[in-house]
Amino acid sequence: MINNFLEPKLRRQRINNQNVWFQQDGATAHTARAAMAVVRAMFPDCRISQCGDVPWPPQSPDLSMCDFFLWGYLKSRVCERKPRTLEELKGTICKQIGIFNQELLERVEANFRKRLQMCILQNDHHLSDIIFRT
Repeated sequence: MINNFLEPKLRRQRINNQNVWFQQDGATAHTARAAMAVVRAMFPDCRISQCGDVPWPPQSPDLSMCDFFLWGYLKSRVCERKPRTLEELKGTICKQIGIFNQELLERVEANFRKRLQMCILQNDHHLSDIIFRT
């Protein structure tokens, strides 16, 4: 996914990786040697990970937009179409990502910033009573 999707997308968007932080949780597949070698090369000194420059916080409330919004939203959109084959599934995922509404993404980012601020105010503790909005 990093080589086939993320890197080409960053290149197309002309995003300088030196100004981007890469965040990943401690899932075994995410911290495999091969994956970490690619991530280290793409994001030197800018990794938040179990094996990164900034350690993934223990008992993390997973503040990333992908964790609290993207995966659930994307799954609900893809499942509406009921893909029957792996190719249909891949195509549906790509199509749904391609039609994300800019306004929706801006609202998600605004909510993300509020969550970060709340985390800071809570002294980095879990956010037990936060309502997630998009």
